Amino acid sequence: MKTLITPLAGATALFFSSAALADNHDPAKLQNEALQDSLAFEITEGLTTEVGPRLGGTEAEARARDWAVRKLNSLGFDNVRIEPFNMPTWVRGTETAEVTSPFPQKLKLTALGNSGSTPPEGLEAEVRFFPTLAALAAVPDGSLKGKIAFVSHQMMRSQDGSSYGAFGPVRFIGPNIAARKGASAMVIRSVGTAYRRNPHTGNTNFSDRVTPIPAAALSIPDAENLRRMVERADEPVKMKLVLTPQNIGEQESGNVIAEVPGRDPSLPMILIACHLDSWDLGTGAFDDAAGCGITTAAAKKIMEHGQPLRTIRLFWAGAEEVGLWGARAYTEAHGETRHAIAMESDFGADKVWRVEFNLPEAAQPLREKIVEALAPLGIGSLGPPASGGPDVRSIISAQNLAAIDLQQDGTRYFDLHHTPDDTLDKIDPEQMRQNVAAWTTVLSIIANSDVDFTMPAKE
Repeated sequence: MKTLITPLAGATALFFSSAALADNHDPAKLQNEALQDSLAFEITEGLTTEVGPRLGGTEAEARARDWAVRKLNSLGFDNVRIEPFNMPTWVRGTETAEVTSPFPQKLKLTALGNSGSTPPEGLEAEVRFFPTLAALAAVPDGSLKGKIAFVSHQMMRSQDGSSYGAFGPVRFIGPNIAARKGASAMVIRSVGTAYRRNPHTGNTNFSDRVTPIPAAALSIPDAENLRRMVERADEPVKMKLVLTPQNIGEQESGNVIAEVPGRDPSLPMILIACHLDSWDLGTGAFDDAAGCGITTAAAKKIMEHGQPLRTIRLFWAGAEEVGLWGARAYTEAHGETRHAIAMESDFGADKVWRVEFNLPEAAQPLREKIVEALAPLGIGSLGPPASGGPDVRSIISAQNLAAIDLQQDGTRYFDLHHTPDDTLDKIDPEQMRQNVAAWTTVLSIIANSDVDFTMPAKE
């Protein structure tokens, strides 16, 4: 796919005196305007309606890139382009499960990304239950030959999403461990919090020396039912799986880039990110069309009030869900580009409740200005240092960048994350507008500051 570039809009850009710019970019003024925003929802609605699911490396993701270019051009952004890259691509096939004895019944499940396949007719085997990932890891290698490993856990809701870090490894590395133990297949309790028969997909990873096995997530009600069967049965529980995903080889993906040019191109730019791709079960509204809507609406609001001091670059990452391919491609392509701060929105659309910072000492007065400006939105500042979202951590690490995180309320995020329920109706427009107001506030301050954001050298 050719890289698409729009003509620079600089020739028609409006220039203001310093006093006029200060007034136009007043954080309180922009914040109040952003609380009436409709653009973030419009972008989310358009992407989920006109494209829908957009798995990395597929034709649907390609349509999403084209959609994004058209939308960003229509909104007046500069240098709108696609930066293509290639990636290995996995696609879903047939996926069914049923307990065949002693309590025959069908189960709801979905294959994990990178799962291996069963034969077309399926695989039937005894289920070996493990209450935790640690229990699975403790059994001898080769001891599960011919068995289906089943690992449960008890992920709980949390505002900061920390439970995902605690229980995510069941999905991230569990199937690789099960394969080493000799298992023919693995099923897990979905890494999520919704008591619906909607399983949660997501990537798993196999090491080079391990042959991928069929691996799937059971909906939480079905996982709990299977656990009860194992505990109640006087004989081994047997399950039949049919999982037929395929790896279709190298395919093209790409990042979409757009900019709000700054008045002083010698200053390092502000990088704001979301990811364009989604899993294929829902329409990817929460994860992460909303993030693209929020960040773009905030940048548009800044642009409407005149040229900021620094360039703001929008980074709609491709192929995030299936391995952060877009993040790596961006870092490789822009390793020499001068960035000041990186930020990302990738945790739904519910209210921002905390701001986190990783800034140099020289920027501490700016930090206090941001904290004060966000207070009317109900946003606090006591928390850990900012680390950036998944699509910007690579460039943050490579360039030792400053970061600001606007943490969203994740209490219901894992009810929807990677499930068929990730659809537009779950977006609360009022909470989304609060996100846009928070992002607009922060951008109005950092994009109009000449503070040196250079971080101290890593020890």
